[in-house]
Amino acid sequence: MRIDAHQHFWRIADRQGQWPPAALAAIHRDFMPEDLQPLLAEADVDGTVLVQTMESEADTAFMLELADRTPSILGVVGWADMKADDAPDAIAELAQHPKLKGLRPMLQDIDDDDWIDDPGLKPAVSAMIDHGLVLDALVLPRHLGPLLNFARRSTRLPIVIDHAAKPQISEGRYSDWRQGMAALAALPNVHCKLSGLLTEAGQQKPQAVRPYAETVLELFGPERVIWGSDWPVLRLAGDYHHWLAQCLDIVPADHHDAIFGSNAFRFYNLGGQRRKTL
Repeated sequence: MRIDAHQHFWRIADRQGQWPPAALAAIHRDFMPEDLQPLLAEADVDGTVLVQTMESEADTAFMLELADRTPSILGVVGWADMKADDAPDAIAELAQHPKLKGLRPMLQDIDDDDWIDDPGLKPAVSAMIDHGLVLDALVLPRHLGPLLNFARRSTRLPIVIDHAAKPQISEGRYSDWRQGMAALAALPNVHCKLSGLLTEAGQQKPQAVRPYAETVLELFGPERVIWGSDWPVLRLAGDYHHWLAQCLDIVPADHHDAIFGSNAFRFYNLGGQRRKTL
């Protein structure tokens, strides 16, 4: 199977006061399954992982409703308040839906860079582990240190770094990002998504992405890298077909099946019911 492990749907009417602003005309409209389906068919993508874009229970409910009626949505990464007193109960309730595969705190938008480095998250993490959920880490390079501390305390929780931590490609910043990513890659429970890099390249040519993508492959290896489109945000920098083609060119052919399919299938347990550890 070919799997797009990172895409979004939204309705602008639900996003008053939320990103994206009207100035980003390419993505300031509704994006629903019928908009993506032709692109999936053209790219021979068999299914996707739908990822949250707002810190709200309503957004997660919206995605799960879409998953119920859209066969191509194989899994959903939702949101829950992981520091709430009732977080374990809320996570247990969400986990009753068979397509809910993980949670994503939007760390890039939280004022406290050390939010994730908090032992107070332990009850939520334990609930996620008990119910077979994973964590998507939406981080920037400045969050890599706190994320490392969290990952070292949470060795039983599968973690994937979204968009390779959004390296500052447009500014040519590389060394600090690589160092932080290398420390996380040393932990076997941490994976990385090959996604979002074209957007981070800004006005630079698409070729500027290659050194960062190749570093991800070098650090995490072919078994812990997962491809995603980040559509429709991708529309700010390119189109679905060209991003997929660029990544197919960067990734050695021997690793295509893993990075463009089986790694996501295994990481998100897209083949069936989660195995609880209760």
